[in-house]
Amino acid sequence: MKNSLKELKNYWRLYLLTLVLGIGGTFQYGVQISILASPAEHIQSFVNQTWLWRYEVPVEESTKMLIWSFIVSMFSLGAWVGSIHSGSLSVVYGRKKSLQINNVVAIIAALLMVLSRVAKSFEIILLGRFLYGYNVGLGLNVHLMYLGESSPKELRGFLTLTSCIFIGLGKVMGPVIGIRELMGTDNMWPYLLAFSGIPALLQFLTLFYFPEAPRYTYIDKGDEDGCRKALRWLWGKDDVKLELEDMAKERSCMQGQKTKTVFDVLRSRSVRWQLLALIIPCAGVQFSGVTALYFYAFDIFRQTGVPEDKMHYLSIGIGATELISITLCSLLIDRAGRKKLMGFGYLLMAMLMSMLTVTLYFKEYYSWVPSLNIGLIFAVICVYGLGPAGVSMALPADLFLQAWRPAAFVISGTICWASQFLIGMCFPYVVAGFADLCFLIFVGYCILSGAFTLYFIPETKDKTLVEIMEDFNKLNFKGMESNIDTKDFVLATKL
Repeated sequence: MKNSLKELKNYWRLYLLTLVLGIGGTFQYGVQISILASPAEHIQSFVNQTWLWRYEVPVEESTKMLIWSFIVSMFSLGAWVGSIHSGSLSVVYGRKKSLQINNVVAIIAALLMVLSRVAKSFEIILLGRFLYGYNVGLGLNVHLMYLGESSPKELRGFLTLTSCIFIGLGKVMGPVIGIRELMGTDNMWPYLLAFSGIPALLQFLTLFYFPEAPRYTYIDKGDEDGCRKALRWLWGKDDVKLELEDMAKERSCMQGQKTKTVFDVLRSRSVRWQLLALIIPCAGVQFSGVTALYFYAFDIFRQTGVPEDKMHYLSIGIGATELISITLCSLLIDRAGRKKLMGFGYLLMAMLMSMLTVTLYFKEYYSWVPSLNIGLIFAVICVYGLGPAGVSMALPADLFLQAWRPAAFVISGTICWASQFLIGMCFPYVVAGFADLCFLIFVGYCILSGAFTLYFIPETKDKTLVEIMEDFNKLNFKGMESNIDTKDFVLATKL
């Protein structure tokens, strides 16, 4: 027991790196998707004032809402572009420098937000939102790569999952700093929108004190000595022989190969089941219904009689619930394993949303039903954080070897942001068409993802990346005799 605690203490620099990556990485994601609700009224008023100053007539309501829709949606567009660039940038410049370049983008976006009111230009806000989206899309992928490639296998699940904890922390922080008592006022909203420049600056400066990701240093750059120094510094121990041997095996699998493109990942049989595992339960996590639930929650709150000025605090409560449950997931993931947490989590979400569909139907018949609806919303959020949300961040880093990983994260990010944009645009129409039955669509997806995870995805807990690859080869080449080939690392068949 004492030896285990002492070994954990040796990783204090790795924990510090985890904090630095989180503050300037996925924390930004959580802040940006939650911070815009508070100053919405002030920004729309600014759009109206700017229009009046330019054209001497008030802006029409439809035009104002169209501009507001663009301000909201530009974030997803920027995130998609950033996600696409994450693959090439992380290979050419490395994980560390890519994040520092990314921080400069966020700092520029923050300056634009501050200058928008001075310049009397809502177009500057549009540009700032796009740059923030780019920062989040690129930062989310590179953060996960950097952290996964710096962690020992026994801590890889826990440390990778901290990225999701920082998302939850950002979701809580956004509404908190946006309350009227702090920065949610007409005078302070430009500075509220510029808040993300602070963590970006902190990460930019502190990353100078940390080494490049060890796996990238060895496998991509061939610098074994630099990798050894990085591992010893991060892990606080001299004996890193086993980890270097594991990297050597992976590098020998990749010998003579270039970093794979998105097209390579999509067409190669050797990563077919890894790709399905990435797309269905991981990248498609947006289709679990949680994004829609956040959207619909305020309607349910109104039906229970919650005052409008109190809903803001309930939204903080929802974010806090997700944060607490993800933190619990980080403590369980390396014990319970990825497969069980994600698989059973999806199935439990399906059951809870089915119950929510029934109670929504009866909400007008019994006075206590709306309160039950609120409880079910918090229960769904809790299960989501405890299983799918957390594991979907940790699992992709386990699925692909070094040469394939950047392209895989591009695919994951593209599906994530495209599905989020699709749900944001289409869900109001789904509610209008299906009313209280709208969540049944997500119930079907949760059942599919849960069954797929439990039946097909091998457990990755406490396994090296080469061992995980060998498990997936049994699915990729089922019925075929296979081994690792030096060219494509997976297939050599006997005819």
